[in-house]
Amino acid sequence: MAQAKIHLAKMTEAANGKFSRSMSMADRSGRLLESLDQLEIRVEALREAATSMEQERECLLDMIQSINNSEEMRSICDGEREELSLTANRLLGRTLTVEISVEIIRNSTQEDALRKATSLIDELAAKLLDDMEGARKRLMALHAACVTEAPPVPIDTKFQTIVITCALEDQKKIKRRLETLIRKVDNAEKNIKIMDHQKVDDLNSANGK
Repeated sequence: MAQAKIHLAKMTEAANGKFSRSMSMADRSGRLLESLDQLEIRVEALREAATSMEQERECLLDMIQSINNSEEMRSICDGEREELSLTANRLLGRTLTVEISVEIIRNSTQEDALRKATSLIDELAAKLLDDMEGARKRLMALHAACVTEAPPVPIDTKFQTIVITCALEDQKKIKRRLETLIRKVDNAEKNIKIMDHQKVDDLNSANGK
């Protein structure tokens, strides 16, 4: 009888020890999972910050180039234009020294869709100067395919199908690139109108009007 009680006590002790170890492993697992959850939040915050910096870099490059090629820059005297161009080129060079890269994870379908979308935009960008008005309408149709709200222009449904297949981050980049190209077309058209107006004024002045 005594031996039976001792054996039962040992079994109970062993069971309790196993139960305690199991709880300890569960606690450790829970703490590790909590740590990983916190790290995931920080990783996503890092990617968002890097993406924001990448967008800021693109914006700065666009603004510097716009100033350098603006009609205002061409309308000032040579000495001032040279000094301002040197400053703009210095800022451009310093901005280009900043390299930010956020790799996007894609499957093969998304890779193929991105190639198609990029190819279509590259082809259109190469022909901007040939027909700016036509190119602007085409750009607007492509951009309309990238927005969720109902656009006031026709949508390129074929391009929309391609963009939807792209990774979400690529969709945002495609939309931003189209917006940049549209701004460049608008600025170029505005500069052409200013130059034409100045030519008319110069002609009138030469004729004594």
